[in-house]
Amino acid sequence: MEIKVNKINSYTRELTINLSWNECIQDFQQTVKKFSKKVRLPGFRPGKIPTKVLMNKFMPNIEAEFIEEGVNKFYVEALREENLIPVNKANIDDIDFQYEESFNFKATFQIEPEIILPKMKKNCLKVQRTEYISDDIDINNVIDEMRRSRAEVKTVEDGAKEGHFLIVDFQKLDNSGLPIIGEKLEKRFLQIGVEPFSGENMKKLTGLKPGDKVQLDLPDLSDGSMTKYEISVINVEEQLIPDISQDFIKSVEPKATDEASFRKIIKEKVDESYAQRSKESFDRILADSMIEFVKPEFAPAMVDSYLDHLIQEAKEQQQSQDIDEDKIRESYKDVAERNMKWYLIRKAIVSNQDNISVSKADIEQEIEKLLERSPDHSKEIKKYYKKPSNRQRIEDDLIEKKVLNYLEGFAKIKDVKVHTKAIREEAEKEGNQ
Repeated sequence: MEIKVNKINSYTRELTINLSWNECIQDFQQTVKKFSKKVRLPGFRPGKIPTKVLMNKFMPNIEAEFIEEGVNKFYVEALREENLIPVNKANIDDIDFQYEESFNFKATFQIEPEIILPKMKKNCLKVQRTEYISDDIDINNVIDEMRRSRAEVKTVEDGAKEGHFLIVDFQKLDNSGLPIIGEKLEKRFLQIGVEPFSGENMKKLTGLKPGDKVQLDLPDLSDGSMTKYEISVINVEEQLIPDISQDFIKSVEPKATDEASFRKIIKEKVDESYAQRSKESFDRILADSMIEFVKPEFAPAMVDSYLDHLIQEAKEQQQSQDIDEDKIRESYKDVAERNMKWYLIRKAIVSNQDNISVSKADIEQEIEKLLERSPDHSKEIKKYYKKPSNRQRIEDDLIEKKVLNYLEGFAKIKDVKVHTKAIREEAEKEGNQ
């Protein structure tokens, strides 16, 4: 078999494959033999038709079947011989074959491009590292969320008030006030006084009881325009939020001895959470800085496969609901391209650095850390990590950390401090838009 490899670009290869008749004859005879077993011809039993008769009558069909089987077989053999791994299905063209003559075809496909890393120098990567400064409001917000999560729900009999929760059905109405078929949302929660159920809407909701109905003007979920809805009240509830008593403190944080120590523990957890957020942001900025430094090419087929996987996951999660595949591809295209670039760079770094590797002992040590953090779930954790694919995730995470630690040695880091008050204000602005 003669193979010619044409490098179209960094990720596209074209194989020209040529085989002499002598190299094809045995496979062609096997095709004839299989064909004879499935063809029916009057006067002959299946598989007993003389080869000459069979070929005289069905030569075009036999040749077509041989071509289909031969392309698959010899394409795979050529890939193995040239040590090439496609990332997409090959485009086969220029097929040329006739009985007792040579067999020729071309296969064009994409591969993972080889990334040549530039020479790394000190401070060649510019990154920012953020230290978040928390305050009492952060602590209060966490404690308030704890209190709300442990609130007692009580049914209200004497009419709804501000702060109460209503369980309702939303029925969308047309301009004449008639219900629009198929535009009903059932058993939804709303809280009186929280947008859009404040102002005039709050006045209309106040005093309602189960079985009552009222019409409200609300933003349409699709375009934000004001639309009339009929609200049917199923139930009225209020949350009885517990005070910060000694019993409450002990129930949520047994190590705390009083409110001061409780707040101190919560602050430590808040600071740990922000430190983790800072680390994740730093790692991403560092990786993005390396992507910008290397500017790697990637095979478009790799991005297509990544997006196909996202779409398949979305279909499994939403099951019967329709999926807008084009919208998913458009929304996640930039993310997919970025992740493919980082994947190729990371792979190149691991290949070039002998000290970036993960042993079985490293994986076991990481699992032990998980067991120490969650002793009550040790059985589930051990069962989960018996599966090789789940252990592979740990290996990938550890490799990622080592690659990022390696890159940090080439980074010029600008440290900045951000008060969490600024984050809350920014989130409030976005919420008001």
